[in-house]
Amino acid sequence: MIKLDKADNTAFLEKSINHLETQGYENIKADFGDYETPKSYIRKETGNKITPDIVALKNGRKYFFEISLKSEKPRLLKSKWLFLDTLSRMNSNRFRIITTKGHYSFTDAMLADINLENKTPIKI
Repeated sequence: MIKLDKADNTAFLEKSINHLETQGYENIKADFGDYETPKSYIRKETGNKITPDIVALKNGRKYFFEISLKSEKPRLLKSKWLFLDTLSRMNSNRFRIITTKGHYSFTDAMLADINLENKTPIKI
């Protein structure tokens, strides 16, 4: 989720964090509320900050989670997903996408556009 959409969708972000806690994820960092903010990365070309929505640990492995909701700026979202996918593969981490009812087709189309069809979104 890009920064513009975070303010409108805090309820779904909180619901996603609760879901991950029940699934056994620990040391959860999120750009939300009282949680510690995950590490941000800066693109050299544009100077934009890229911050994962949620970062968590499970069984000693780091997971990056992105919330997929319909967005006004899908191009920024695609570049963020590609960057996080590449970063996670470089460090043997995992990258997952969380979505909800009404946003499945948007998420599938975005994943198809950037050739990440092998990613199965977590549906909450």
